[in-house]
Amino acid sequence: MAHALIPPDVRSRLRGLRLEARRAMGGNGIGAHRSRSRGAGLEFSQYRAYEPGDEPRQIDWKLYARSDRFFVREAERESPLTVWLLVDASASMNQADRAAPDRTRLDAAKGIAACVAELALRQGDRFGLVGLREDGVQLLPATHGARGRDRLWLALQALDAYGRFPEGERLDPAWERIAAHDLVVLLSDGFDEGVVALAERLAAAGREVLFVQVLTVEERDFPFDGSHLFRDPETGDTLPGDGRAMRADYLQRFADAQRVLNARLDAAGIAHARHVLDEPLDQPLRALFSPGERT
Repeated sequence: MAHALIPPDVRSRLRGLRLEARRAMGGNGIGAHRSRSRGAGLEFSQYRAYEPGDEPRQIDWKLYARSDRFFVREAERESPLTVWLLVDASASMNQADRAAPDRTRLDAAKGIAACVAELALRQGDRFGLVGLREDGVQLLPATHGARGRDRLWLALQALDAYGRFPEGERLDPAWERIAAHDLVVLLSDGFDEGVVALAERLAAAGREVLFVQVLTVEERDFPFDGSHLFRDPETGDTLPGDGRAMRADYLQRFADAQRVLNARLDAAGIAHARHVLDEPLDQPLRALFSPGERT
């Protein structure tokens, strides 16, 4: 089941990533309790067998000299993280490219969410899921461990997209569960005002929010020629037009909209990255979690 969500090559590259919150606070913030993390840490915890992708500096060479086998030292770090995966499941997330109609924005969001849960699992952190769509939220309470990850995978695979983005009191269950200073990873196309407003509200309320925008190749490149009927998947509105004639204006408007979105996220202190459907699933995570990448 895991392999359906996380391709093997992506899984291997996750080993170099580590979830970290920028805020160091008491209570629900950094330093509240310990969880195990592979790699550098504050206090030695245990050995485990070397796996491809581990850093050579983590190998205990003295133990290798005695046993002729490679072992890695695991350490304990101060990390109380509870990671909430908020997945936009409105109808626009069903969008796919003509060249790959079986891979939608929602599929990519599910894969990225599964990757984040895998990182949290490796660190001993907790993770929960909130699916956001017109009929309200689908909530999987924060949990931990391999069984919790399996339940999250099942919930992700069962999640489908329809309707518009939820508003008002329909979002209350998410507010009730996501504690101050929790880490929130919000996955969406970013086209709905409601999802951007939710990100801003969460950040203003003390939650650390990371925003991953998921786009199609056609939205990025607009490779249409000749007559085409463009349709809004949420409202059903259609717009006929000539792709080639519309391209320059579309690309300019799209770039302008991206600048506005990025400026709003920056102003709210929300780190953000973009994923396009022809890119590796881990690319936005490397932008957010690779050492030295986050600002």
